[in-house]
Amino acid sequence: MSRPVQHPFHFPVAARYAGMESSPLKDIFTLAAREDVVSFAGGIPDPDLFALEDVAAAYDWVLSHQGHRALQYGVSEGEVELREQAAARLSRSLPTAASQIRITSGSQEGLFVVAEALLELGDVVLVESPTYLAAVQAFSVHGARMVGVETDDDGVVPEALEEAIRTHHPRMVYLIPTFQNPTGRTMPVARRQAVADVLQRNDVPLIEDDPYGELSFTGSTWAPIASLPGMGERTLLLNSMSKLMSPGLRIGWIRAEGPILDTLAVAKAAISMQSSVVDQLTVARYLETTDLDAHVTRVAAVYRERRDAMAQAIAPVLPAGAHVTHPDGGMFLWTALGDGYDAQTMLMDAVEAGVAYLPGWSFFAENPDRSTMRLSFVTHSPAVIEQAITRLGEVIARHGRN
Repeated sequence: MSRPVQHPFHFPVAARYAGMESSPLKDIFTLAAREDVVSFAGGIPDPDLFALEDVAAAYDWVLSHQGHRALQYGVSEGEVELREQAAARLSRSLPTAASQIRITSGSQEGLFVVAEALLELGDVVLVESPTYLAAVQAFSVHGARMVGVETDDDGVVPEALEEAIRTHHPRMVYLIPTFQNPTGRTMPVARRQAVADVLQRNDVPLIEDDPYGELSFTGSTWAPIASLPGMGERTLLLNSMSKLMSPGLRIGWIRAEGPILDTLAVAKAAISMQSSVVDQLTVARYLETTDLDAHVTRVAAVYRERRDAMAQAIAPVLPAGAHVTHPDGGMFLWTALGDGYDAQTMLMDAVEAGVAYLPGWSFFAENPDRSTMRLSFVTHSPAVIEQAITRLGEVIARHGRN
């Protein structure tokens, strides 16, 4: 008697995830894990720069003094000690109360909380072109349609933003004004004011993402757009401790005003009930007892040296007409190789040569420039960066000849 043919069972996948079995973000970490490849693909902090002793001391104190509470359920809004510390840091540029803070498990979850709270099927979200690819994913799986808005070296172009608002009637605008991911660009003060004027004139809310803003290489800092007159009430401002303290902790927050705070808490509860209480209390203790600003200054000095190494190494290997950014902070260089180049097609040859980057097409909501690539300079030493960029240059030259 023959057995019936067994076919593997496949769960039916929601339409919003169709074709998303993989993602550029997942592929970043796969590439970064290969020992034979120098990866510039992910914005992965150098673990040697973590303040391990200070973090360990904060954990030890929390577990010794607040252990039972730390291991128990918490509240969706976030633990009050952390909300107070977050409010104090924000208040240096934007007066903020602890009650205006909602804790998230990193700013990535913050994007999902915002999408859950604000977006309906078919809503339009205006984004920079290019923009953070995981934000596009977070908004898209909630049924929104991304529309890219023209940018220049100062960020989103106000006139183009106003025209896009009038044409598409968006639910919200999503921007990364400081050390933008992926380009590294920073929006000057005058441009921030012009953008704020457009948003207020057209009564459109802003989602302002600021995970990198404190990683300045010049000593200068930029107040968020949310701090401009009239913008606090119409902006959801996202911050993260991932790039400043440790990405493994997965702690961030959203600053908001008014009734939306209650909706954010409900959305957070629906997604994950709460962020880890022990991690929240540890971050709060760390912020209370450790000079985070001094730590960030030390880290930024190392990152500045690595940015300079990458900028110096890549300039002579780029083809004529290519463009590369020179950020004043953050984690990324953005390179456009120009006509005739496809960074996605070139990637596997680069990996075979022992170097990886992230092709830039994935950062565009629409009409991608396939000659672009994002390179993170923060993970490796200047010597490693220089050697790997030399190998990348050889790959670029071969593709140019082809």
